[in-house]
Amino acid sequence: MKTALLVIDVQDSFKALPRWEKRNNPAFEANLSKLIAECRALGHEIIWIMHQEFDDLQNPFHPEHPAYHLMDFLDRKPEEVLFEKTTRNSFTSTGLQQHLTQRGIQHLIVTGIQTEQCCETTTRVAGDLGYGVSYVTEATLTFPIKHWAKDEFISTEEIVKATEYHLAGRFATIHTVESVLEQLKSQRVPVLY
Repeated sequence: MKTALLVIDVQDSFKALPRWEKRNNPAFEANLSKLIAECRALGHEIIWIMHQEFDDLQNPFHPEHPAYHLMDFLDRKPEEVLFEKTTRNSFTSTGLQQHLTQRGIQHLIVTGIQTEQCCETTTRVAGDLGYGVSYVTEATLTFPIKHWAKDEFISTEEIVKATEYHLAGRFATIHTVESVLEQLKSQRVPVLY
C-alpha cells in the first residue's frame, strides 16, 4: 500500500502571530523531523501544504509577507510536491486528490499545524474520500482558543483530547510517532475504508 506523509501548514506565518508563544507540544519539531526522515528512508512520499490568505499584505499568511515560508527546521527536497491552499482542508482548493490518485496513494499520515483546524479538517475530508488515515497527534501543534463572546479559553489539552475523540474510529487511527513508524515498517498500516 502506498503511503504519503502530509506536512500541513508548518510555516513561519504562525510565528508572526502573538499566539505562537502559547503553543503546545514542545517536541513538535523533533517528532515531525523524525517522521519525515523515516518516511523518506522507507520510500514514502512527503507532501507539503501551505496555507495562504490574500485579504491583507500585513497578514503573515499572504504569499508576499516575509513570514510566508516553511519553518527553518524543515528540509523539503526539490522533488517533493508543495500545494498552496486557501481552505482549511488540504483538498478543496488544491490538486492534492488528483496527485494522490495519479500516484496510487491510498494511505495518508497527517501532521502539522493546527491540530483541530487544518489537520483535523483534512483528516475528515480524507476519510470521507476513502483514504486510510493515520493521525499523529505528537506531530501536530495548536494554541488555546478564545471563546467567541466571552473572555474564556479552551486549553490545548482539551483541544487535543477533543480532536482525538472526533477522529478515532471514524476518520482516522490515532498514532504516536513510534506506533505509526512501527506499522509502516511492518506494512501493517490500517485502511479504514
